[in-house]
Amino acid sequence: MATQHSRSAARMMMAPAVVLLLGWMLVPLIMTLYFSFKKYLPLRGGDLGWIGFDNYVRFVSSSAFWPSVSATLIIVGGVLTITVVLGVLLALMLDQPIWGQGIVRILVIAPFFVMPTVSALVWKNMFMDPVNGLFAHLWKFFGAEPIAWLTEVPLSSIVMIVSWQWLPFATLILLTAIQSLDSEQIEAAEMDGAPIIKRFWFIVLPHLGRAITVVVLIQTIFLLSVFAEIFVTTQGAFGTKTLSYLIYQRVLESQNVGLGSAGGVYAIILANIVAIFLMRMVGKNLDA
Repeated sequence: MATQHSRSAARMMMAPAVVLLLGWMLVPLIMTLYFSFKKYLPLRGGDLGWIGFDNYVRFVSSSAFWPSVSATLIIVGGVLTITVVLGVLLALMLDQPIWGQGIVRILVIAPFFVMPTVSALVWKNMFMDPVNGLFAHLWKFFGAEPIAWLTEVPLSSIVMIVSWQWLPFATLILLTAIQSLDSEQIEAAEMDGAPIIKRFWFIVLPHLGRAITVVVLIQTIFLLSVFAEIFVTTQGAFGTKTLSYLIYQRVLESQNVGLGSAGGVYAIILANIVAIFLMRMVGKNLDA
């Protein structure tokens, strides 16, 4: 058992890291809260004084606020649906003995290591360009009219790009979970004559429950702040302006730090609401 002296020594050794971590998290948060109550225009007069909750009222009453929240949630929901469904299918496929299995796994996981700006540029210019893009040539080959993806179906295009980036992450987590499944359960069900769909539904899918909730939780945390893909492709036009992009516009384009800080607080509130909801889901799965 650890003595009181050893516990005190451990706390002393951990203290610098804890203080550094708290400072790293709390200082930006405190500064955001501080500026959200002020009228601060760096290029137009600087600090113009304390204005209370005016920034919060202005931000939430903006005509772009609720559409940005809606776009954010649509992107998050769309990406989660695609990555979880395709992630399960890919994980099942990669778990089978196939030729060149190691190479295939590397190729499937590779997109996760591509920078968001690079992948967005590749999708915009090489795949979704309505004149020279790969999709345009495929459409022409089948006698159909090419689609201007980023103007005709902009939200779906963003969901597609972001899903491509996050699908390897979901596949890797789910593949690890599938490989931990006891093969004897599958063999017993197979010997009892259970069809493959029932084996998947009643054995594999329940086993993947915890892995799926972990994928959903981690991805949601990052997807709520999607920015680079929108900046590179649509720059917030055609209904793709998310909450994080709206905050960017308020701070950098309008040079209104106070208004942008209020938006940052709203983003924190939205992220916490989603996180609490997902943590409850995770808790139920872990208790099951």
